[in-house]
Amino acid sequence: MKQAPEHLVDLIEPIVEGLGYECVGIEYNPHPSHGMLRVYIDSEQGILLDDCSKVSHQLSGMLDVEDPIPGEYQLEVSSPGADRPFFKLSQFQRFVGSKVNISLFKPIDKRRKLSGEIKSVDGETVVIQEGEKLFSVPFQAMSKARLAPDYDFNKGGRSGE
Repeated sequence: MKQAPEHLVDLIEPIVEGLGYECVGIEYNPHPSHGMLRVYIDSEQGILLDDCSKVSHQLSGMLDVEDPIPGEYQLEVSSPGADRPFFKLSQFQRFVGSKVNISLFKPIDKRRKLSGEIKSVDGETVVIQEGEKLFSVPFQAMSKARLAPDYDFNKGGRSGE
């Protein structure tokens, strides 16, 4: 998975969790002039803009003091959203029975992208059912994984008329 380098995770996770939030994951995309450090947070009550601001303020102070990232970068703190990214095996376990979209580093059965239901997590392997076919996908083979939200457009809401 595309998790930030270990030294960043070790600095950021304790601060996020100390503020009472779950640190869903951290992405770091380095670039000499416009890098991006994205921290996904969550809580049982959901995430509001004030939560993101609170965490961003605390992380900014720590990052200024520790200075773990060379060059310029932008810090972004956000909710994982309905199509939350997965960074850890435990997140697959938590969402067994849900649909997920997975991109792979190398093809499995001539496929680099899979979309299906998470059937189980067995050790370091996630079992995905796509149609009638089961795929055993090693966690380390995944370059990206996101929850595929099931939107029910027939359930309430505005009609658009």
